Amino acid sequence: MTDQPLHPFYPPASLIAFLPNSISIGTLVQWALYIVFAFWAIYTLVAIYHWLKYSHASWVAFPAIAAHLFISFALMAYALSGTINV
Repeated sequence: MTDQPLHPFYPPASLIAFLPNSISIGTLVQWALYIVFAFWAIYTLVAIYHWLKYSHASWVAFPAIAAHLFISFALMAYALSGTINV
């Protein structure tokens, strides 16, 4: 397969046919990622609350929460940044 050029992924034509002409695939992906980001944010806040409340004042919680927030936010920002120029 090295003799064939690379092609970007295109969704099946049957899925594209149902979209209105004013909505592009890039916009659809971008909004799906925004929904995932909102779900992640709510889930993370609830998890942090429960971890701090029920962890019995563990000092491990604070660096772990900070690392989780930094890494997750960096991954989500990277995922969303690729959809801006679509």
